[in-house]
Amino acid sequence: MANPRNTTLRSAFSALALLAPLFLSPLGAQDFSRDKFRQLEELLPTANAYRTASGAPGHGYWQQRADYRIDVELDDERQRITGSEVVTYFNRSPDTLSYLWLQLDPNLWAQDADGRAVPREPDFEKFGYRTLRRMLLLEKFAGGITIEAVRDGEGAPLPYTIVKTMMRIDLPRPLAAGEQLTFEVDWWFTVNDADDIGGRSGWEYFKEDGNYLYEIAQWYPHLAAYTDVNGWMHKQFLGRGEFTLELGDYEVNITVPDDHIVAATGVLQNPEEVLTQAQRLRLNEAKTAKTPLFIVTPEEAAGNQATPAHGKKTWRFHAENVRDFAFASSRKFIWDAQGHTVGNNPVLAMSFYPNEGEPLWSRYSTHAIIHTLNVYSRYTFDYPYPVAISVNGPVGGMEYPMICFNGPRPEKDKTYRERTKYGLISVIIHEVGHNYFPMIVNSDERQWTWMDEGLNTFLQTLSEAEWEEDYPSRRGKPQAIAEYMTSENQVPIMTNSESLLQFGNNAYAKPATALHILRESILGRELFDFAFQEYARRWKFKRPMPADFFRTMEDASGIDLDWFWRGWFYTTDHVDIALNDVHQFELDSRDPEIDKAKDRREDEDEPETLGEQRNKTLPKRVDQYEELKDFYNRYDEFDVTPQDREEYEKLLEKLKEEDEGDEYLLKTERNFFLIELENLGGLVMPVILEIEYTDGSREELRLPAEIWRYDPEQTSKLIMTQKVIASITLDPHRETADANIDNNHWPRKPIKSRFQLFKRKHGPNPMKAAQEAEEKAAEEAAEKGKKTKKKKPSGPRR
Repeated sequence: MANPRNTTLRSAFSALALLAPLFLSPLGAQDFSRDKFRQLEELLPTANAYRTASGAPGHGYWQQRADYRIDVELDDERQRITGSEVVTYFNRSPDTLSYLWLQLDPNLWAQDADGRAVPREPDFEKFGYRTLRRMLLLEKFAGGITIEAVRDGEGAPLPYTIVKTMMRIDLPRPLAAGEQLTFEVDWWFTVNDADDIGGRSGWEYFKEDGNYLYEIAQWYPHLAAYTDVNGWMHKQFLGRGEFTLELGDYEVNITVPDDHIVAATGVLQNPEEVLTQAQRLRLNEAKTAKTPLFIVTPEEAAGNQATPAHGKKTWRFHAENVRDFAFASSRKFIWDAQGHTVGNNPVLAMSFYPNEGEPLWSRYSTHAIIHTLNVYSRYTFDYPYPVAISVNGPVGGMEYPMICFNGPRPEKDKTYRERTKYGLISVIIHEVGHNYFPMIVNSDERQWTWMDEGLNTFLQTLSEAEWEEDYPSRRGKPQAIAEYMTSENQVPIMTNSESLLQFGNNAYAKPATALHILRESILGRELFDFAFQEYARRWKFKRPMPADFFRTMEDASGIDLDWFWRGWFYTTDHVDIALNDVHQFELDSRDPEIDKAKDRREDEDEPETLGEQRNKTLPKRVDQYEELKDFYNRYDEFDVTPQDREEYEKLLEKLKEEDEGDEYLLKTERNFFLIELENLGGLVMPVILEIEYTDGSREELRLPAEIWRYDPEQTSKLIMTQKVIASITLDPHRETADANIDNNHWPRKPIKSRFQLFKRKHGPNPMKAAQEAEEKAAEEAAEKGKKTKKKKPSGPRR
């Protein structure tokens, strides 16, 4: 056992006096800069008729709507998209609008685009070939969208102004609340090379067979969002902050080469025109299949990619209540599908991939889709759409309603690394999961990346945990985020998407980890799951803001979490709680026979100094002259005197008379341990202690974060027990993201590490290297001469 600092108290009252600071709040003015439990009202917007203080949509909540009819053609020779759309815009706001704002996302690739003008500088210490290749290609790539015409519903031209990645359409008359407007736009743009230039959309070229694979997104002019919070959301698209969109219905006709297979948002309306009879039968059979079934077989895909197209086909799709539309097209696609029911909703899970994706894709993709729908629906709401699609192509991972693009593939020899396998499963779970956040819970990605990426990454890790035991999840474990949280190059989670540093850690990993800690260590699974599901259901097909999430989680759980949101989302504090010291207090019985005996033992246990030990052998004067000795040479301070006994008896009588028999308290057999804690990281968190006693038993003590409410830097915990504490471990399960576990033990443990032995290596000196090169050249020349002499003239044998 490690010895705590043992202090013997002279009375029960003096013990209480020493412990009183634990129970008393500080006096005087509060230092708000140190108030980690200050409520968030000053930071959150004031509740109103649109958004309530409980975090729910208010009775006056509204949102706009835009329906689209689009005709688009993919030019496989020039890699060009040409389209025409009819848009019906519904003004459901209480405001009158004199103009509309549309997003022109392809202008991200325009030569004068802000996104191309302000990229972060490359790392010149690790300047990659791909980085330079991309920079050279961007010099030549003439990207950006060309608007050919904007017309009203009668065909009359409408004035418009293009402002970088936005376009303003000026209306001939204001659009009043409750009115709707129909207008048309014609446009075209050149599709980017997604492999070498990058982006969330683009084409991939296969040199071996001369074919292209297209993943097309952010491809048509679409309405910017008009909201009760921001008005028009026309913040420029710089490439990182994603999208803020309105929900609506889509009818999209996609014309492609006649040997292409198309995957898209929504349900295919004309399979009889674009699929063979055999493919249509397989598609119908797949709806009730127990395992994925090929719709377009590998053999059919190989046949398609081997010969050029002879004409065109138009694939027609219909999608309801979606915020965007994306599609993929290639003659290389293999297509498999399996029907699945989520709640009462039949869903067709489908995967599209070239032969280069095999054998990974046919084995895992559609299974991963179905698994995602099962798990996410359990934590939120039943998946409401009729299809869910995963496409393999040049885009590493990107999400759209009902369809997502995912990149991992095996090696050319069809083998693959473990990292590739789990990377594929994880990215499919993540991107399919985005159907819930932000496609249905329609948050503002342009402002707050974490509201979809963080929540989605959290659910992704829950899904991975149900895929197989010990799944190698990259994110979510508290200890994995500690290094990032102690780094200097970071900003709070509540930072605009375009200004985030360490993007993946900030918007994905840290909020996901925060939610894991909230679920496991603060609220518990039952409270958390109820509150999280309440948030998802409240804001299904609506547009929540951060305050709506924070307020709903508190409202539905019944727990004040302002300290948690403030620390994890509004600051860059980290977790580092130190277990500084442990003091042991023992209650004096006030019985002199008992207490003075203890005093004697404690005195005898005090170690002698080295000087005292050596001085024992010295002759003493009082031994030479007995007359120098008096009463005090015989006096023993630990002897019990009659006066001691008399005082003890008086105390007992007083306690019997005045304190209603409290004399029994003096016989309390308990140990009092005072544990001193220090908050070095700044982030207040619950304190979890594992206590081991000298009898070998263990106990876990879980203290809420409110233990820091009086002083966020230092606090103490008193433990009263009949046992004796041998050791204490802080955060024994590594559940709070504590960045330094070396100060989590009492008594301290050795800091373990490992090292390797190395020998210094000496390369050849320049003179020796030159000599060896000359000798090698001479040997090669001599060998070449021998071969020349042996060579005979060739000719026909006679």
